[in-house]
Amino acid sequence: MQTTFAIDTRGPGLTEITDRVAAWLPPRSGLLTLFVRHTSASLLIQENADGDVQTDLAAFLRRLVPPTTDPSMSYLTHTYEGPDDMPGHIKAMLLPTSLGIPVTDGRMALGTWQGVYLVEHRDGPHRRQVAAHFG
Repeated sequence: MQTTFAIDTRGPGLTEITDRVAAWLPPRSGLLTLFVRHTSASLLIQENADGDVQTDLAAFLRRLVPPTTDPSMSYLTHTYEGPDDMPGHIKAMLLPTSLGIPVTDGRMALGTWQGVYLVEHRDGPHRRQVAAHFG
């Protein structure tokens, strides 16, 4: 079974996709693979109980890899697509672009406080594609 989810983002940060993915799963056991089809976005399994966690993670990523306009990033040469583009590629290099999640009887085997997130690394809104395979 395969599909592609279109995920609209509002700029940098985490967008939870757990419910959308869960609704697609059949009522059987197997392995779910998710893959984001972009070079400036990532996928994460992270806490979904307190929204401050997502806010803090996004803030940490901005601090870890600032835009190319920051003096600390003056060594970068790929800057013609905007000050957020190359930092987006760096963040995507550091975070996973695919996830493997066990599924038992149609339910992802996530922990109590875990959710599946698409992480947008660019400043503007984007429509991202997440390919899903279940088998």
